[in-house]
Amino acid sequence: MQSNIEKIKEKMKLELSCSAHNIDHVMRVYNLCKLIAESENNVNMDVLQPAALLHDIARVIESNDKSGATDHALLGSEMAREFLEELDYPKDLIEQIQHCISTHRFRTGNAPKTIEAKILFDADKLDAIGAIGIARTFMLAGQFGQRITEDTTDEYALLNIVDNGRIKDVSKHSPLMEYEYKFKRIPDKLFTDKGKEIGKSRLEHMDIFFSRLDKEINGAI
Repeated sequence: MQSNIEKIKEKMKLELSCSAHNIDHVMRVYNLCKLIAESENNVNMDVLQPAALLHDIARVIESNDKSGATDHALLGSEMAREFLEELDYPKDLIEQIQHCISTHRFRTGNAPKTIEAKILFDADKLDAIGAIGIARTFMLAGQFGQRITEDTTDEYALLNIVDNGRIKDVSKHSPLMEYEYKFKRIPDKLFTDKGKEIGKSRLEHMDIFFSRLDKEINGAI
């Protein structure tokens, strides 16, 4: 299986060109998955490790679709299946890996049911918050030409946020909006005790940063 893990890593290096969802993000999620798995029982690492590496295989396709129709979790599940079949993975393992990938984001609306899927969900969300989450958010803002702030109004939500909170046109989003609409809610949506522990700590640092950013934008300090 280890040789397949290396092949999957090489595949993902080719698939991911987005600065915030590149192989670095994948490896952070991969390592967080292993960390969280140490605190859980009966985790199948032959499912969790490939799922962690492949979870964003369709992310670039979604980012380039300004209609909001592409869900990288669902599309990625199918792309992963095709690649894993080429590596001769057993059908039952592929199905479990697909479940992890298709349920790894709360904007999709599919709930993870297995411990492996729950761990991947938590690890992916944790990489969106804390110091690394701030860094990634501003990398995306630069990539898509976002402003630092936009009005977080109901009108914006109606026009640019589609099913389950997915962003239709990323260029019209902003770091402050992402904090308001997504980051603040993450710790409450995590499944594992270890994930919740890490999430609470990371969000505390993020709260301080965005509170100060908002004040500086408005000339309050």
